[in-house]
Amino acid sequence: MRAKLSLLIIAVVFIVAGCATSGVSVERTAADTQTDLSGRWNDTDSRLVAEEMIRDMSSRPWLGDFRAAQGRKPVLIVGAMRNRSNEHIDTTPFVKDIERELINGGQITFVANPDERSGVRAEKEDQQFEASQETIKRLGEETGADFMLIGSITSQVDAVEGKKATLYQVDMELINIETMEKVWIGSKKIKKLVEQSKARW
Repeated sequence: MRAKLSLLIIAVVFIVAGCATSGVSVERTAADTQTDLSGRWNDTDSRLVAEEMIRDMSSRPWLGDFRAAQGRKPVLIVGAMRNRSNEHIDTTPFVKDIERELINGGQITFVANPDERSGVRAEKEDQQFEASQETIKRLGEETGADFMLIGSITSQVDAVEGKKATLYQVDMELINIETMEKVWIGSKKIKKLVEQSKARW
């Protein structure tokens, strides 16, 4: 009986020791630190592509032409940003990166997208009955967009045992809402090479 009890105690000690040495290690790092653990599309790709694309778009002739003709900043809205790659990519953070660059650039006026507008419109309609006349926000006073920015993310994968190359391509187009004219087209490519021993892709 004592022998069994001793064996049980030894087993428990080894299990506890094993759990203590195989714990998870977590290290805090700055949110803008470039990390690429898996080789997949990540937050760094999203931020860098948004910055470069909006910088290119804002430096093209369409912007000066519009301001010269209309005497004001153009009003933009971000439309669909589609993921057509071979992996799951949440495009919401990418759209937010684009919106941030558009607003902070100061050369373009930016309006809310359809999902955001629905909530604001519901509030405005509620104000028609509940808010005081001094603070009520009138219906039909929204700023209409002049241009819509749309885009897509695609990917191509080339792999052999232990190595994989993924090419991500982001294509964006700026369309005049009234005339349907495409006034700017931009493209950005990111290529990643991942090597992993004993891996089959």
